[in-house]
Amino acid sequence: MSTKHTLSVLVENKPGVLARITALFSRRGFNIDSLAVGITEHPDISRITIVVNVIEALPLEQVTKQLNKLVNVLKIVELESGSAVQRELVLAKVRADNETRSQIVEIVQLFRAKTVDVSPEAVTIEATGSSDKLEAMLKMLEPFGIKELVQSGTIAIGRGSRSITDRSLRALDRSA
Repeated sequence: MSTKHTLSVLVENKPGVLARITALFSRRGFNIDSLAVGITEHPDISRITIVVNVIEALPLEQVTKQLNKLVNVLKIVELESGSAVQRELVLAKVRADNETRSQIVEIVQLFRAKTVDVSPEAVTIEATGSSDKLEAMLKMLEPFGIKELVQSGTIAIGRGSRSITDRSLRALDRSA
């Protein structure tokens, strides 16, 4: 049996940090389902959101302990689905002609997505939401023919007023 886990990892914004973190997962036999990296509200700190499917035989705890030992890792938090907001972004180019375009636009509106480009043969759609929502939308668009698809990794943030960067920034200031 396997379970999905979402890790939010705060790291120093320096070259090579992402490579060391992904190599650690690889060496331990974990396949990363989703990976998103971006700068935070502090230019010296980046947040890496990693979604990993964990098989019972491979405990995630061992990897998180080793991640904590890496010099550039400031903090690791596992974000439970109920206590975090998780989103993905999809850009999909769908075949469209004069007969099908209105049906496609209806589906786009149903899922609160946006039409971002229209040509005589295709419509490009931008949608954000949970992976389930995006999967459902794509399933409805499939019969029209998806010409091209690009999907971001999951990004996530904890619910409420607490921030995982509060203490991490102070720790970074002390080490400088």
